[in-house]
Amino acid sequence: MNNLQVSNYTLLLSFVLVVVALLIGYKEKLGIDKDIIISVARAIVQLFIVGYILKFIIRSNNYLLTLAMILVILFNAAWNAKKRGAGIPNIFWISFTAITASTALTLGVLVLTHSVKFIPQQMIPITGMIAGNTMVAIGLCYRSMKKSFHDQQQQVLEKLALGANYKLASMDILRSSIKTGMSPSIDSAKTVGIVNLPGMMAGLIFAGVDPVQAIRYQIMVTFMLLSATSIGSVIACYWAYRRFFNDQEQLELH
Repeated sequence: MNNLQVSNYTLLLSFVLVVVALLIGYKEKLGIDKDIIISVARAIVQLFIVGYILKFIIRSNNYLLTLAMILVILFNAAWNAKKRGAGIPNIFWISFTAITASTALTLGVLVLTHSVKFIPQQMIPITGMIAGNTMVAIGLCYRSMKKSFHDQQQQVLEKLALGANYKLASMDILRSSIKTGMSPSIDSAKTVGIVNLPGMMAGLIFAGVDPVQAIRYQIMVTFMLLSATSIGSVIACYWAYRRFFNDQEQLELH
């Protein structure tokens, strides 16, 4: 039985936790007071808006509304991911394609295996988890790739001068960037249940679901995120690295 009740009054009382963060920032002169206040205000507004939208979509149980919400999630994930690859041509569409492909493939497997149903209360949260983790992964890929091309510029130029094509000259950077993007999901899988209880598992337990059943869902989520971040990282890296070379296969740093 779910006895969890969070009222507006209890939310207001829990604001004391934000005050703690504000006091630490003020005492240590970190200059983050304004950022904390703005971030908290945005989180409250955004979450309440999304909450009411989700309530409407779930009650409607409409396929088109569900797909529209999924597209909104994918678009926003790609928009945020592109900031990590600022300067790389067509980086938004690279991000959107990578996130959409990884999400579609992962969701397709889950739906076909009947792990989840195509209903809004399952599809929208799962899409958010997949797109969010893939967004972080490819953001790390872009950062690693840009840094590596700058740091290893001479090595890449030497390989090109010796006759290597741009793919062969970039292979070490590609592999390193893909590995960087996948690392958070791999590290999370190593420590899940031992160091931390992830959000989905904790949420289900809070809602009164049997912990063993919650564990099964979390195992599925772990598989899901490993797949999604690997697919997204590979697509994003193999498409983005080409933007560091012109039509003559000459290196052009951004």
